[in-house]
Amino acid sequence: MSKDTNLMNDCAQSPAPCSVPLPPTNAEVITTVCDYCIVGCGYKVYRWPTTMTQGSTQAATNALGLDFPVTPLSTWVSPNMHTIVKHNGTAHHVLVLPDREAKVVNVGGDHSILGGTLAQKCYREDGPTKDRLKTPLLRVNGTLQPISWELALDIAASIGRYVIDQHGAQAYGIKSYSYQYFENTYAISKFAFRHLQTPNFTFHDTPADVTSTPGFRDAGFDNFAACYEDWRDAETLLICGTDPFETKNTIFTQWIMPGIRNGQKTIFMLPRKTAGVAFAEDNGGLWLDVTPGTDLLVINAIARLIVENQWQDKEWIKNWVNTKWESTSGFGQGTRNTPWQWRTTWGKFQTDGFEDWTQWLLDQPEFSLENAAKVSRVAPEKIVQAARLMAAPRANGNRPKTSIMIEKGLYWSNNTGNTNAISALGIIVGAGGRPGQVIGRGGGHQRGGVRGGKYPRNMSPEKLPGRRRRALDTDRYFISGHTRLAHVIGTTWLQAMSGTYQLRDRFEQLVHNNPHQITSTDRDAVIDTLKRRADSGGTVVINQDIYLIDPIGARYADLILPAATWGESPFMRANGERRIRLYDQFYDAPGEAKPDWWIIAGIATRMGFEGFDWQDASEVAEEAARFTRGSRKDFYPIKIVADKEGKSLHDKMREFGTEGIQGPVMLQDDGQLIGTKRLHDINRKLPDSGPAGVNRFTKKLTAFNSQTGKLNLQKSPWSLFSDYWEWLSPQKDELWLTSGRLKERWQSGFDDKRKPYLNRRLPENIVEIHPDDASTRGIESGDYVEVFSDRVPGHKHTLLGIEADDFRFSKLMENGHIELTSAKVRAVAHVTPQIKQGVLYMDFLRYDAPANALSGRIQDWISGNYNYKMSVARVHRIGESPYKHSFEHFSFARRDLA
Repeated sequence: MSKDTNLMNDCAQSPAPCSVPLPPTNAEVITTVCDYCIVGCGYKVYRWPTTMTQGSTQAATNALGLDFPVTPLSTWVSPNMHTIVKHNGTAHHVLVLPDREAKVVNVGGDHSILGGTLAQKCYREDGPTKDRLKTPLLRVNGTLQPISWELALDIAASIGRYVIDQHGAQAYGIKSYSYQYFENTYAISKFAFRHLQTPNFTFHDTPADVTSTPGFRDAGFDNFAACYEDWRDAETLLICGTDPFETKNTIFTQWIMPGIRNGQKTIFMLPRKTAGVAFAEDNGGLWLDVTPGTDLLVINAIARLIVENQWQDKEWIKNWVNTKWESTSGFGQGTRNTPWQWRTTWGKFQTDGFEDWTQWLLDQPEFSLENAAKVSRVAPEKIVQAARLMAAPRANGNRPKTSIMIEKGLYWSNNTGNTNAISALGIIVGAGGRPGQVIGRGGGHQRGGVRGGKYPRNMSPEKLPGRRRRALDTDRYFISGHTRLAHVIGTTWLQAMSGTYQLRDRFEQLVHNNPHQITSTDRDAVIDTLKRRADSGGTVVINQDIYLIDPIGARYADLILPAATWGESPFMRANGERRIRLYDQFYDAPGEAKPDWWIIAGIATRMGFEGFDWQDASEVAEEAARFTRGSRKDFYPIKIVADKEGKSLHDKMREFGTEGIQGPVMLQDDGQLIGTKRLHDINRKLPDSGPAGVNRFTKKLTAFNSQTGKLNLQKSPWSLFSDYWEWLSPQKDELWLTSGRLKERWQSGFDDKRKPYLNRRLPENIVEIHPDDASTRGIESGDYVEVFSDRVPGHKHTLLGIEADDFRFSKLMENGHIELTSAKVRAVAHVTPQIKQGVLYMDFLRYDAPANALSGRIQDWISGNYNYKMSVARVHRIGESPYKHSFEHFSFARRDLA
């Protein structure tokens, strides 16, 4: 390596200003996209050999065309934007900079703190990322030893085939990410669904293969129908369960703040006040400081005020809401045929249109202003003001253009009820299908999922009485001892699920404590040992990942398969406005690491499955394109044009640069590709013709996702959830506990901990506590505290299905289906009035102190999701942390400063 290596090591570790190499004018430029949140900011990578003369501070001599030092708030380069990597085996400088020429997403080169440190996530053999997985590993006598890919894939395929043949497809469990690029998710789901045909499959954030927003699906809304402009152009914006400034920064700075400055009234509903909330309040907005789990009461109280005052959008409802006649005509969808109702709770949520729904709403005393305010502890005048801002006619007689954004803080508590209620509220205020009038998710991760087959529901052993089979709960199935092979791909399974320690304890019993452990690297001996473990009721574990992050890899995995990731292979993915782009390769993967699609193809081929003989990533994407037809990520027309022009799909995608193209993509008669700005655009015109099999898949997306193309109003009974909420409510010295993202960290922090700049900010988990709650417990900012609960509800190990029609929590308890466990985590206290009194807040996915350990393993029985964001805990002081009197780590400054 060149002398620049030591220079950059010093720069990366030192807080003092230092020189950063500038790219020469002939540096290569590769386009990519930020690898973190849903926003998907466009980036450019400048790459040049370390042996090449660098650019200087004069604009004419560097590839950026800028004179340095630059003026404040203009394009700048920091040590965190630079690293040295290997490209074609030789050392190269790379600068990873936001695209300052961007006209979309991060216009002018805006970016988040995470995006500003993208270069530091790259593998570097002499840097903090040097512990990347570089070769397959086998656990022999408790120690991980390197082995060849040939041996690793042979072992994986042999034990996989044996488990399927001897124990059935359900015994092969796969826990995988849903977001990590089209090529990978397509290969994984093709393997699981079309070939293994296992129902024992789900994604990183759910216990079963279910939707996160059932109410949206039933109403006819897509999660990501909006474009970013819609958040800016709304006159009133209701944001539930997230602060985009914290969780998807550029959405807020680029698209919401300009709207607020232009007069938009932004309403936040969440128990924690952060900078975005403060900025909204300073500009005439509102903070509905809801108590965890009571969102439904506030939403329906707002809806009730609207209909009582006749503020609903009558014309919109008349034109775009299903009526009783349409529901029963045999041609309309109505609510009896929605995906969730016809397989679960017949009649619980159905309505005969607006009048029926209104009567139901007015008949429920729990949705009165007085009751909603009392239970949620939101001031009644705030609820009234929210209803006025969302729906009351303005002085000029016009209705406000209202949009609604939701995220996990809303839909991961009372999952079905909250999403049903917020959908109905969106419908009556006319949020849907028009500029500045939309409803949808803000989003978490980017949308990289393409399904390579249909979930084999008929293979699931779980069935509700009198109804069809439901998706298998992978956590419950594993805890019950039925998963003989656990294939974990790119996710922290233990930390990400509720009741973390119950799941961890079963891994300990079924894997680590099983007597059949590998003692040599001999192929036949290894396979024989793993077969005997599976036959004895134990579990074999295969882990594909980039680091040994959590106990799955570090303690339990028998076989570790090293994956290549962002920057190390060309991939495709979409962002929160369905913008599809190529994330191009710009450096060599570490050691022998391979993309997940390559690993899956190797296992599948050795198991005797055909159709996995891809030569490169573009071939995988080209096959996957057919499976996107009719979806929000439809990029099949791009493949048609690429084939016509004699190009690979990836080569064609490179032409779109950081702008990409919004899905679903359509092909005009003149051969031009056009994107879809707004998914449910009621005024959007489609090409009348085009190549066979293209436009017919996108025509249906002009209206809403129902058979009639109209929307369904749904009831949202509080009674289906209230008994659990009342049982869980804090007792004695307990406090509500909720969790979420922090701006400085991504997911489990798997690579943030390897970035000194970021790791210094949050080296351990925090717990935010209100000053009044802290004072009575003798807690100060910087103290170590123990967050503890002995009321973590979970399922009995033997529970697979429940033979009862009443799924209320009280009935489950009465019938002995629930057991209570305990959990505790250590955290650093942050005493701050930004959190509602009576509520604690933690970073949701610290693998060293997972907040999910304290959330109950009690599902929404209608949807199958966990109530991640709603638990209770006691908190007591342990002693002072090393950060209490030091300013090198942690900032205890309030985050609710605008």
